[in-house]
Amino acid sequence: MANAYTYAAYDMTESMRLTNQWLGATAKAFWSSPAFGMTANPFPATLAAWGEVAERTYKRLSVRPDWGITSVVSDGKDHLVSIEPVHTKPFCRLINFKVHRKAADRPKVLLIAPMSGHYATLLRNTVNSLLPDCDVYVTDWRNARNVPVSAGNFDIEDFTQYLIEFFRFLGPKTQVMAVCQPVPLALAATAWLAEHEKESLPASLTLIGGPVDPDANPTDVTDFGNRVMMGQLEHSVIQSVGVNFAGVGRRVYPGSLQLTSFIMMNLDKHFSAFANQIVRVARGEASDYDRHNTFYDEYLAVMDMPAEFYLSTVERIFKGREIATNSFKLEGKPVDIGKIKTVPVKIVEGGRDDISGPGQCAAALKLLTGLPESKKAHHIEPDAGHYGIFSGRAWHENIRPVVMDFIAKHTEG
Repeated sequence: MANAYTYAAYDMTESMRLTNQWLGATAKAFWSSPAFGMTANPFPATLAAWGEVAERTYKRLSVRPDWGITSVVSDGKDHLVSIEPVHTKPFCRLINFKVHRKAADRPKVLLIAPMSGHYATLLRNTVNSLLPDCDVYVTDWRNARNVPVSAGNFDIEDFTQYLIEFFRFLGPKTQVMAVCQPVPLALAATAWLAEHEKESLPASLTLIGGPVDPDANPTDVTDFGNRVMMGQLEHSVIQSVGVNFAGVGRRVYPGSLQLTSFIMMNLDKHFSAFANQIVRVARGEASDYDRHNTFYDEYLAVMDMPAEFYLSTVERIFKGREIATNSFKLEGKPVDIGKIKTVPVKIVEGGRDDISGPGQCAAALKLLTGLPESKKAHHIEPDAGHYGIFSGRAWHENIRPVVMDFIAKHTEG
């Protein structure tokens, strides 16, 4: 009975999305008729504008954003960029942004994107800023609804194993950068290699705004796990993928539910943004690439997370604080963060981060008991929020230069 309910809930949500997209398209087409242009009444133009905004909004919920990176200026010249998968797993593709330029010794950077409801394209600006000086690889996580059930489950231990495999694949000269959600698991993967496979250790580790210790400075997001019971959480947010997708039957935390929770955190702000956009469209002041559309085209593009991954994250990272207490296990074997003795680690935090509050990521420094203080670094950007520490003015003007200096310092000539 529960299974039937979760299937029905998923398909009902998708049906509602399609219906609203259709209603928006219909309103736009009907109220844009020239017949209504014969009157000065603003009502038809407003309804047509509502339809345009609504259609675009509901369509974005099912569209995977494009990277939109086709060229980059490097060494004073414009170079073409192609995106090439170099290692493929059921839940992730490791992609390389290949810049077609003369070969040179540039740092090899692995950018670990979060699996937290948005696509890896959320790091588009980060990638763009690194390409002039680095060879960039990114973990491109797949929407779980497109992964067949036959591929098996995927939890935080599987995520960690993926990282270990990617570290091994790219080799020991790799500079690793983890952003937000994967920070504690990148730390665990490095610790596992430090104990079992030193030859595959990365050259450096940059950890940006991640919940190593959620209790170090709790926020509404990271404290969520302490406010719900696991059974209650599973019952309320986990659904089974519907019949229109390759992952039919897979249990997931749907992107639509994640987006709802994101929006409810700042409902007034989002309501005002859409109301203002409708006015701009009605006045003919909006465009495909205006500030509103540029932001919401990415923000609204959400992906389903595997249920096991989401639930194990809440239970083991937030509730159990397994990384924070250095009690994380991989396949039943302890992973000791203190085993990291040679890999330089840099922590980056935002003073106004309301997702992973300052102090949560810096908690990693206390866990690195085997690492000399000379190999530890911490940068806090006082006025940066969560997104600002990897994609925004604070990143470009203040954080990127510091991170690039750190990478250069630990890049072999």
